[in-house]
Amino acid sequence: MLYGRDAELAVVGKLLDTVRSGGSGALVLRGEPGIGKTALLEHADTSGLRVLRGVGVESEAELPFAGLHLLLHPVLDRLDALPTVQAEALRGALGLAAAGVPDRFLVGLALLSLLSELADDGPLVAVVDDAQWLDRASADALLFTARRVGAEPVGLLFAARTDGFPAPGVPELPLPGLDPSAAAALLAEHAADLDAGARYRVLAEAVGNPLALIELPAVAVSAGGALPDRLRDAFQARVRTLPDSVRTVLEVVAADDTGDLAVVLRAAGKLGAGGAELDAAVRAGLVTADGTVSFRHPLVRAAVWHGTPPGRRIAVHDALAAALDRPGDADRRAWHLASATIGTDEGVAAELERTAAWAGERSGHAAAAAAYERAAQLTAEPAAHLRRLTLAAEAAAEAGDLDRSDTLAALAERSGPEDPLLAARLTAVRAAADFWRGTLPSAHERLLHGAARVASTDQHLALSLLVEALHVGWYAGERQLSESVARLRSALVPDDPLTPLARLLMHAVTPIVGVADDGDGIDWAASGAMIAAARGAANEPGAAILVAGLGLVLGQETVTVELAEEQVELARRQGRVGWLPQALFYLACGRQFAGWQAEAAAATEEALAIARDTDQRQWIDRLGEPLAYLTAVAGDEDGCRRITDEALARVAGGDPAWQVPWVYAARGLLELGRGRAESALASLAPLAEGRARFHISATRSTPDLVEAAVRAGRPDAAAEAFAQYRRWAAHARQPWIDAVVLRCQALLGPDETAGESYAAALSAYRRLNRPFDEARTALLYGEWLRRARRRAEARTYLAAAVDGFEKLGAAPWAARARTELGAAGTPAPRRPTGPAARLTPQELQIVTLAAAGLSNKDIATRLFLSARTVGYHLYKAYPKLGVVSRAELAELDLGSP
Repeated sequence: MLYGRDAELAVVGKLLDTVRSGGSGALVLRGEPGIGKTALLEHADTSGLRVLRGVGVESEAELPFAGLHLLLHPVLDRLDALPTVQAEALRGALGLAAAGVPDRFLVGLALLSLLSELADDGPLVAVVDDAQWLDRASADALLFTARRVGAEPVGLLFAARTDGFPAPGVPELPLPGLDPSAAAALLAEHAADLDAGARYRVLAEAVGNPLALIELPAVAVSAGGALPDRLRDAFQARVRTLPDSVRTVLEVVAADDTGDLAVVLRAAGKLGAGGAELDAAVRAGLVTADGTVSFRHPLVRAAVWHGTPPGRRIAVHDALAAALDRPGDADRRAWHLASATIGTDEGVAAELERTAAWAGERSGHAAAAAAYERAAQLTAEPAAHLRRLTLAAEAAAEAGDLDRSDTLAALAERSGPEDPLLAARLTAVRAAADFWRGTLPSAHERLLHGAARVASTDQHLALSLLVEALHVGWYAGERQLSESVARLRSALVPDDPLTPLARLLMHAVTPIVGVADDGDGIDWAASGAMIAAARGAANEPGAAILVAGLGLVLGQETVTVELAEEQVELARRQGRVGWLPQALFYLACGRQFAGWQAEAAAATEEALAIARDTDQRQWIDRLGEPLAYLTAVAGDEDGCRRITDEALARVAGGDPAWQVPWVYAARGLLELGRGRAESALASLAPLAEGRARFHISATRSTPDLVEAAVRAGRPDAAAEAFAQYRRWAAHARQPWIDAVVLRCQALLGPDETAGESYAAALSAYRRLNRPFDEARTALLYGEWLRRARRRAEARTYLAAAVDGFEKLGAAPWAARARTELGAAGTPAPRRPTGPAARLTPQELQIVTLAAAGLSNKDIATRLFLSARTVGYHLYKAYPKLGVVSRAELAELDLGSP
């Protein structure tokens, strides 16, 4: 009987009922040891559901995908039903085929697809106990699936302790202690003969913990301390009463902890114990042995192992290493050998290094870092020790554990590596940690120092470090940026594929550092030159994305969009789910700056969904930038302020206008659209001051500052910023920027030349595809014409502005244009809403692909969804579009940039 858990059973039951009825969901049961998480999982009504069960195993926390293998073992025969790239990824992760997965989240996508495939046979729930002990790779895959599961009848149910298995984005159910009446009933069932005093003591000490209520009656006197420690002591007291040979079996089970009966008995046999002793442990109520061996509760394992002397532990690990003699046991064998080794042992270190390399190939970077670190500890030879420690630092960085990577790299640096290449690798690790912590000057100095160390031995590596130093210098300040340019210019290597990229970087920062280009002869104003630089450095990690970012800096959104689209497509083909938020971020920014609002919104929404599902906090935060701009254009005041307030709250000190300049740019655009010129000017003014004025957000918002200043009657407030904008325009040499300059000149200059400037700007826009800029210019020109009493002409431009803004969903701007048009004597009719405007960004994306002829399965593979989820979105979209079949979609005008 389960006492006092009716409310919790109801919550779990609601999730399971949802799955039975065709829905999906996930839940984490959270509580201290002994609180009844496992009991709740066992008592949940899973009738009518297929159940997959898994468990986190503490001793396997350093073995990548061990937890996932345990969960999926019964259904591995269904892998052939998955898309090829996903099936290969999952087989590689589980050790069933050659590894080489570039993205750990692809395994999560494959898991989602597999569960969706299994759900075709009927509703399914995956139950994972002791999730706090899952290896990192398995936890990532399972949480990705839990966050992304959609229209398929699939549930995921986890149980975890309070201090492990962080699961942001997944609902949690905390388990409190039992209420007094339930606690008393449970105690009475298990210890009916206790006198009143003992019963009161147990109830007071147990504070509703079910395991404590069952075990504490055996402890005659309270020893004080935390409840888990007292429970462990209670179990230890029981273990001490057993014969030595029975304790030997328990020690082997505690050290192995995988439940493999054959391995346990082989290892126990090497220590003089066997099946009879295992039977005795079962009769003692400490373990169960039904095909596999497991402790009745994790605290029993803790009690057994805590009471095992150090010398005995070594013998047990040694016996287990000898018992693990199958080819698939190499990882476990290596770790047991490492645990059995005192001092150094090159043979064991080499075996552990092989384990680490294999884990890294399967994207188990956290496991690889732990294995490399232990291998380094076992290594006596200084050079090999440093090499393994460096590998550990790099693997920890790959796993996203910046503190650990920095600690390991610092430890290696203290040993004074003589190899300059090794030193440079350590420098790169530490610089990355500094950069992401926000200590930019330190990161910059490390990179310059590292480049100097390898300049004479590896010019390509030196150039790579200096390119990264310039990137860091961009954020660190003008001094660091100028120093980076000087060092980089002197380090250029004519035939190096990085040299064009380095030249492009120097060209991009020329307006900031005030140094003229070095006459490289490249016309960077032509998009082809930038594309060539990116593709020439294609083998350099992140080169294409870096150039995509420089496209925004140099006013070449077409470059940004083209390269970002290529990276998105590459990520989709290769299944690099974790790479998509970054590529989609630049795609969204390029589209948004070009004025393609719907397409930018679709990229932003997809990027945010994937970033949340993969728990990539840095990209969740950065995607606030295009999202804030989009809400500002749409006039969503609450949404824009929420996003920007959250960004400002994350600023930990320093100048927020420098750290999150887009906040001020988005707020200024919002206020300007609403016609609140003074508020817009107040928001935009900080971007014209200090370091912030060099940020791309400040440059891009200068036309907004000019308009706000003019409307507020303070044109001088924008004079200096506009002068800098004109210098940028001359440097960038892009037609659309020249058109913006003409618009700003019309605002700032005399009436005698304003009309000519507006007309010239609009003439340029007709040859470009920048609908928001064109509509804004038409609005300003129409306003000017109306004030000049040229109302008939004004109506033409104002009507065009209304139409342009309404197509973009720029509601406050459309309202302004509509008001002006009415003042010019022609009330504007409401424009019928196009079909695309009635869809969510994700629905639009899916409908567009379906209209192009892709099947649900093709769309699912492309967008990292399940086919059921794609079908669900189409089902919702059809009524909005007024169609009933896929064939009708091709006839709709869904719009495209």
